[in-house]
Order: sequence, then structure tokens, then C-alpha cells
Amino acid sequence: MRRFSTGSFPRMRLATQGAIVALLALLVSGCGGSDGETTGASAPESAAAVTRQVRADWERNPACRRPPGASRWGCSVGSYRCQAVVVDRGWSVSCSRPGNSVAFTVRP
Repeated sequence: MRRFSTGSFPRMRLATQGAIVALLALLVSGCGGSDGETTGASAPESAAAVTRQVRADWERNPACRRPPGASRWGCSVGSYRCQAVVVDRGWSVSCSRPGNSVAFTVRP
């Protein structure tokens, strides 16, 4: 009867640990993308700037004015489609386009 060497088990553990470390390294290095998204400290500023711009365009657009007696209405602002709803604080406006959305409240 032939006995098998147990010397390969430590190498298998080392290989398994190496594979786990390599997989984790790939996962960590794969975070984020190169599709133009902003990350880091400037992201909130960019989102706020987009919201301000969409809100200003929404307020200037005659098609976005509230129809008489309506509790809900919608309009287009550039590439955004907006919907507004009457709430206790004014109008709650939500605008979206593929990949991005903004929301704000407007006092009448």
C-alpha cells in the first residue's frame, strides 16, 4: 500500500490564500468607473449645481406652470422629464432622465 505525502496541503492552502488575495485585489481595483461619473469631494457640488440648473430652467419654462386647479402636472426641461405635486410646503418637483434624477421643493 502506498502512502500519499501530506506535503501538498500547505501548498494548497497557500495557493487558496493567494487566489483569495488576488480576487480581493481585483474587486477593490474594479470599484468606480470611467464613464464620466464624478467621485470624491466634488460629487455633492456637481449634484447641487445640476439641481440648481434644472430648478432654474423649470421655473422659467412656461410649460411647467401649474394648470389652474391641478394637484399634479408634468413638463419637459431639456433632457429631463419633470412631474410636480402640490404638497403642504408648496410644490414637490421630481425630474429625471436616464442615469440621473433631481428633486426640489418650490414655494408658489
